Amino acid sequence: HEGESAAGHVIEAFGTFLIGGDYVVGIFVFAILMIINMIVVTKGAGRVSEVSARFTLDALPGKQMAIDADLNAGLITPDEAKARRIEVSTEADFYGSMDGSSKFVKGDAVAAMLILAANIIGGLILGPVSHGMTIADAAHNYILLAIGDALVAQLPSLMLSIAAAAIVTRVSSDKDLAGQIGGQFGSPRTWTPVAVILGLLGLLPGMPHLVILSAAGIAGFTAWKLRQIERRPVLAAPVAATEPVDPSRIGWEEVTDSVQVNLDIGYGLVPLVDERRGAPLMGRITGVRRQLSKELGFVVPQCRVRDDIALDPYTYRIMVNGVCVGEDKVSPDEMLALDTGQAFGQLAGKATRDPTFGLAATWIHAGDADAATGAGYLVVDAGTVMATHLNHLLGQNASELLGPDEVQSLLDGLKERAGQLVASLCPQPL
Repeated sequence: HEGESAAGHVIEAFGTFLIGGDYVVGIFVFAILMIINMIVVTKGAGRVSEVSARFTLDALPGKQMAIDADLNAGLITPDEAKARRIEVSTEADFYGSMDGSSKFVKGDAVAAMLILAANIIGGLILGPVSHGMTIADAAHNYILLAIGDALVAQLPSLMLSIAAAAIVTRVSSDKDLAGQIGGQFGSPRTWTPVAVILGLLGLLPGMPHLVILSAAGIAGFTAWKLRQIERRPVLAAPVAATEPVDPSRIGWEEVTDSVQVNLDIGYGLVPLVDERRGAPLMGRITGVRRQLSKELGFVVPQCRVRDDIALDPYTYRIMVNGVCVGEDKVSPDEMLALDTGQAFGQLAGKATRDPTFGLAATWIHAGDADAATGAGYLVVDAGTVMATHLNHLLGQNASELLGPDEVQSLLDGLKERAGQLVASLCPQPL
């Protein structure tokens, strides 16, 4: 009853300027904003959050198993594994929380409708009863103020819905959300179609040419400026001057080897580790490390394979902590037939001894492998011979592989399951 500015100048501005002082227009504007907010933005963001949370939870056991496999293989440290587990759990909680937040946004929109109805009904009753206004004056003032108040409250809700939708629909990237959105607005490919579309709309008869063509010019100038920035050559960072290296100086890294397990091979065995041929030996070495890690209870360190021209072409040498623990020769193009005590007959080939168990064996041609198997021999290739020998020697020298770092890793893993036990065994120093 005190006029259109009784609820504040912001609501008055929304009620007069935005909807032209006609509350019927205001109702339609409010309804359109409600439809966009509830049906388009909020419902879409809620569906994306729901599906993302479901798929994330379904993939959670697989991700946890992958982390455990990398940890057992020695590819990551216990601290890195713990950080990855926290990241996976946080991702699942995030999508679940965003699914719940969409319900709050939808509830806010429904509450806005109920508040609008309550304000209109209350104004139509309060105006004639308390202030002696006519029904027409009460409807004009109170409905106009109620719609202005609803629009003022609806715009933040719409912005919140758009922000939630932008968060849940972002793709996985090394950039954060601000970096992704800024990268899109900072690309000329984004502004060029905007300038073209606005320019075409500005040429249509009856359109506000000044406003639309000005916006098209601004978008086109932005696209041109960003394209010029992209074409600008990137200046290389100045390289700091390095001190000349004294050739007579010898560092510790040149005389020490931090790798515990080495497998030196002659140049004739290089095809066994050639990636272009599938590197069959490398896969077997990984299997040996995984199996030994399960048997010994700690992660067996990685085995470095390197060629040594000082060795004979088909000779390999296994070294643990710089000490040779085994050496033998294999033939990469032939198969080794082992006599396990059940074989009969003689095989044509080069007689030898199995390097692992000392069994009588014969190197035969690959084409005679089926005949040797039928005669009761155990036939294996050169890569299997080397991997079996490596497995046997690493098991015999397991005490040389367990150092302070491995023990600390065991304690870190045990701390997650029995923290009090670890604290009593390894108290913190005062």
